[in-house]
Amino acid sequence: MDLLFQAHQAHREHFDPNEVQRSALLSIKTGGCPEDCSYCTQSARYKTDTGREALMRVEEVVAAAREAKAKGATRFCMGAAWRGPKEKELEVVTRMIREVKALGMETCVTLGMLKDGQAQKLKEAGLDYYNHNVDTDAGFYDKVITTHKHSDRLDTIAQVRAAGIKLCSGGILGLGESRRNRAAMVAQLANMDPPPESVPINNLVAMPGTPLAAVEKIDNFEFVRTIAAARITMPASWVRLSAGREVMSEEMQAMCFFAGANSIFYCDKLLTASNLDLNADQALFEKLGLQAI
Repeated sequence: MDLLFQAHQAHREHFDPNEVQRSALLSIKTGGCPEDCSYCTQSARYKTDTGREALMRVEEVVAAAREAKAKGATRFCMGAAWRGPKEKELEVVTRMIREVKALGMETCVTLGMLKDGQAQKLKEAGLDYYNHNVDTDAGFYDKVITTHKHSDRLDTIAQVRAAGIKLCSGGILGLGESRRNRAAMVAQLANMDPPPESVPINNLVAMPGTPLAAVEKIDNFEFVRTIAAARITMPASWVRLSAGREVMSEEMQAMCFFAGANSIFYCDKLLTASNLDLNADQALFEKLGLQAI
């Protein structure tokens, strides 16, 4: 209770506690990823129900963004299942960014690891945020992913920062990590200079066919504690209640909002995982007196 009280105090000092940002997320290129992230259905290494789909056309993405805006989302996030984008692919994505920006929405992309100069091209296209999660503690990272190193993640984050793009970076809870691992991940994010402007905290959705399909679910209160720790250590950042929200009770979500979460994904699907129905979100906001921004 003391932790929640401290987190809520920190939250009130930097944000209106009754406002929650709504973001939409679209998979613009699905499946066939060469990486071996143990939690991901889009890895080509695992037999899952997620198929391979080519990069979407710009017109399709803009139509999806326009629909998301009409439903109340203010930020539009685009994710592609790549190790990293090729130059030809990046050209298409920059067109998407420009056209979504023209709708008056904030833009965010997650494209994997970037090569020299690519972050600058995204900046020139008007990109607001680049998402590149640290996923978990550096000491636990190779238990989850082996096809690249934790330091590779940090290299891309450094390129994003150097280009002047805001950073969206968080992690996934419930990968089999310890509380010490969770604390170390939060500490790493908080000690970035500056910390990420947006911090998504995901509750693992254990997907059939992935190596983590049968992993034990993290305790609900431990999840809330981590949200609180993120808010206390990164008081001015948006803390997003991300994947896994569809299995959270209204009471658990309310605790997360009280502990400092002030951003959600407001869409039917999170890349390949399901998300809460939009009507359910609207009803919860009304019950809690929350205002969408």
